[in-house]
Amino acid sequence: SESSTSGDKQWYQRRVRGQGVHDMLEHGSHKVLPVIPQLIIPIKNALNTRKKSSVCTSLKILQHLVVSANCIGEALVPYYRQILPILNIFKNHNINKGDGIDYSQQRRENVGDLIQETLEAFETHGGPDAFINIKYMVPTYESCVNN
Repeated sequence: SESSTSGDKQWYQRRVRGQGVHDMLEHGSHKVLPVIPQLIIPIKNALNTRKKSSVCTSLKILQHLVVSANCIGEALVPYYRQILPILNIFKNHNINKGDGIDYSQQRRENVGDLIQETLEAFETHGGPDAFINIKYMVPTYESCVNN
């Protein structure tokens, strides 16, 4: 049917864009720092869609971004006020399957887990002011460094 073809095409386009971002971070990391300010609004907009696929992709990109080059983590700290509010809303959105199997964990699509990983990456790579700024925006966050 035409609708499934359209859906397949959209999935493929999202996949290619996501892979393009990761390739850029992998091979052009030295060029990332100067463009951090231009990256924040598109990331914020993607997070604010509140669509699981967009949020998960954005979180994975943020995790890759923060480790892509020296100083990127610290350069992101001033933008936490734009990025973290939506993470605070979804932080505890984990899927509880009881004794069942949660396949989203294998695909890294569990929003709550991805948020926790992202916040830990921000704290670990964000320098001395990262934790206090994370804690301000996400009051339930517990340090992964100070334990």
